[in-house]
Amino acid sequence: MLDSGDIGPDQDRTTTVEKGSFSIARCTCGWYGPARRARGTARDDAAAHATARHSLSDTSDSSDSSD
Repeated sequence: MLDSGDIGPDQDRTTTVEKGSFSIARCTCGWYGPARRARGTARDDAAAHATARHSLSDTSDSSDSSD
């Protein structure tokens, strides 16, 4: 399982999980990516999500539902 590294207690964490021959990126915020055959692509999904949705400049606690 891959995680997003050193984070604070109020930050979300991304991971990848294996489901058979597929890898899926997930986040503690509830987001999850599509099933991918390539682990690297699932990791890229997680990184893109973390950058787009959980950037350091995002200090508001908004619940934007447009994933």
